[in-house]
Amino acid sequence: MRFFSYSYDRLKFALLLSVLICPALQAQDKTIPISHFSSLQLNDWQHKSFKGETQYQIILLDKQAALQAKSRASASSLYKEIHIDLHETPYLNWSWRIDKKLAINNEQSKQGDDFAARIYLISKNKWFFWQSKAINYVWANNTAKNTVWPNPFAGKNVMMFAIRSGDNPTKQWHTEKRNVLNDLKNIFGEDIRYIDAIAIMTDTDNSSGRADSYYANLYFSEQ
Repeated sequence: MRFFSYSYDRLKFALLLSVLICPALQAQDKTIPISHFSSLQLNDWQHKSFKGETQYQIILLDKQAALQAKSRASASSLYKEIHIDLHETPYLNWSWRIDKKLAINNEQSKQGDDFAARIYLISKNKWFFWQSKAINYVWANNTAKNTVWPNPFAGKNVMMFAIRSGDNPTKQWHTEKRNVLNDLKNIFGEDIRYIDAIAIMTDTDNSSGRADSYYANLYFSEQ
C-alpha cells in the first residue's frame, strides 16, 4: 500500500507539471521576423525607385527603433525577397504611424495613387509572371477602412486594402494584425499559400505631396 501511495503521488505531481508546462509550450508560437530595425541596419533590404527617392533611415522614436520614411513628391520602396508559407504563419503583424494625412481626394485614381504608408506583399507565379498576385495594405486618405480596390496602374492582380483611413489619429502608433491567407482568399478567390517578397513604401509622386511616416515590428506569426 505504501508503494501504491508513493506511485500515485508521483503520478499526480507529473500530471500537475504537464498542466503547468503545456500551456507555456503552446504559447511559444512560430514567428518569422521581417524587420531588424533594432540592429540599426538595412543591409537585408533592397531599394527600388519609381520616381525620385523616398528617404529611408532607422531612427529612435518613442524609445524604440523605427524605420522613418520621408517622401517629397517621390516614390521609391524598400523590399526584400523572403519565402513565407502562409499555411504555417498566416498572420502579418506590424506597427506604423504617419505625421499627417495626405491632401488627396480620390486615391483610387492614377492621380491620387499615393499613400503615406503602405506594406506590399507579392506572391510570384514563376511560370506565368503576369499571373503573380499582390496585396497592398495601405493607410488611406478618404477611402473607408476595409475597402478593397484594384490598383489603377496594375489592375486586378494588385489589390489595395485600406487598413487605416483619414479619420484615424496621426502622430501615434497603430498596431495591426492581418490574416494574409484569408485576405488573399477573400480578394482573389484562390488559396495562395506563399509570399515571395515584401515591400515598404511611402510615396507622394502622383500628387506632388510630402509625407513623413514610420514603421516598426514587422513579423509573420502562427497566431
